[in-house]
Amino acid sequence: MIALKIRAGGICLSVKVQPAARRDAILGEHAGALKVSVQAAPEQGKANLAVIELLAQRLSLSGCKIEQISGATSRQKQFLILGIEIGELERRIAACFPAV
Repeated sequence: MIALKIRAGGICLSVKVQPAARRDAILGEHAGALKVSVQAAPEQGKANLAVIELLAQRLSLSGCKIEQISGATSRQKQFLILGIEIGELERRIAACFPAV
């Protein structure tokens, strides 16, 4: 299960990133974090920006509602999601995965 934590002003989402991948995708869950892959290389913040764009697109959010709060040079990152209730965010994340 993907752990979401309510913080001042938003919801904290843990993300494990695979940069320089074949495609941009939300892959599933890994140790309580959302696992994603992005084609962008991990240089000069390109992969970080690609993750924000991917999350915004797949979770139907504006990119300005997603702030990276930690993990600038790590594969383990934390993002603050703004302007959405936790239940709605959980529903949108669940919709990214095919029914099993």
